[in-house]
Amino acid sequence: QLTLEEVRMLVELFYLPYHHGPQAQHLLEHFRWLRANSLSVGVPATAPDACEGTQWRSRAQSFQLLCTQTCRLHSRFVSSTGRALLYDLHPYLWDIRNMLLAASAFVRWLGCQSITAPMLLGGDAEPWARRGGLFGELQALLPVGNSCDLFYHPPPLFPSSQLYFLRPLLPLDKVRVMARRDRLGSGRQLSAAPALAGRLLGSFLSLSPEYTFVLEDEGGPCGYAAGALCAEGFLQQRDSSWLPAIRHKYPRDLGAGAPALGQEALLFFHAEPPAVPLPVLRRFPSLVQLGTAPRVLDVGASRSLAICLLSALRANGSRGVFCQVSATDRQQLSFYSKLG
Repeated sequence: QLTLEEVRMLVELFYLPYHHGPQAQHLLEHFRWLRANSLSVGVPATAPDACEGTQWRSRAQSFQLLCTQTCRLHSRFVSSTGRALLYDLHPYLWDIRNMLLAASAFVRWLGCQSITAPMLLGGDAEPWARRGGLFGELQALLPVGNSCDLFYHPPPLFPSSQLYFLRPLLPLDKVRVMARRDRLGSGRQLSAAPALAGRLLGSFLSLSPEYTFVLEDEGGPCGYAAGALCAEGFLQQRDSSWLPAIRHKYPRDLGAGAPALGQEALLFFHAEPPAVPLPVLRRFPSLVQLGTAPRVLDVGASRSLAICLLSALRANGSRGVFCQVSATDRQQLSFYSKLG
C-alpha cells in the first residue's frame, strides 16, 4: 500500500491548477534557481565564489531527490492502487514522471557543463502551446518548452511500474564501451556487440560526448540519445579523422566469418557516408540520434530522452535538429515517428 507520505506527495503535486503543495512548489523553486544560476557551477575550489558552486550542487541534489521520489511514487502508485483510481489519476502522474525524468537529467547535464550561450526560450508561446498546472510550469522552464508537440502523448493503455533513470553520459561509460569494443573486436573476428556499439555511438562518443544521454531501467542501460551541436563541423571531423582511424583499426577483411551484425557494421564503416545537403545544415544545424532497447515499451521514457537532448542543444543556441535514417530501416522510422 501507499504510505501516508506518498499520498501526501500525490495530493501536493496536484493541489490546485495554479496553486501547488509545498513539495511541488519546492520542485519549481529549485528548478528555476538552478537554471538561472548554472554559470556558478564548475568554479574552482580556490575561487572567491566557490561557495556558489557548492550551493548550486546542494540545491541540485535536493531537486534530484524530489524527482526520484516522484518517479518512485509513480511506480508504487501503479503497483498498489485500485484499478478505477489508477486509470483516473495515472495520466497526470505519468506526465509528471516523464517531465521530471527529463528535467532531472537536464540539471545533471548543467552540473557538468560550462554554458556560455544564453538559454533560449524562443519567445512567448501561444496559449495552446502549454498546459496548465505543474506540468505546464515545468515545461516552460525547459529550453524547448514551446515545442508543444514534443510534450503531448496519450498515456499507455497498460500502465507499467518500471522505474527509469535518465542521466548524461559519464566518462566511465565511454571507457567501458571503448574497452569492450577493443576487447571483443580484436583478432580475426568482429563480434556483433562492439560492432553495433561502434556503429551507433562511436563517432558521438569520440567527437561529441557532452551531448550524450543514457536511459537506464532496473536491468541496466536501455536507451541513449546523442547529438552534435554543430553538425557541419561534426560530420567533417568524422569523415576526415574518425572514420579513417576506424577503418584502419577494423579492416574490411576482418568481417570474414563474423556474425551478420558485425559484417553489416564493417560495411557501414567502409562505405562512404551520404552527404547532408547544405540547406539542411543551414536550417537545422544540429544532428541527433536516439534509440532504445526492445524492452522499453513506455514511449514516455523515450520522449524524456528526446526532450533532454533537445533542451541541452537548445541551451547552447541550436535553432533546429535533424536525424539520418535509412529509408529501409522500418524500426528506426517507426521509433522517430512515435516521438513525433
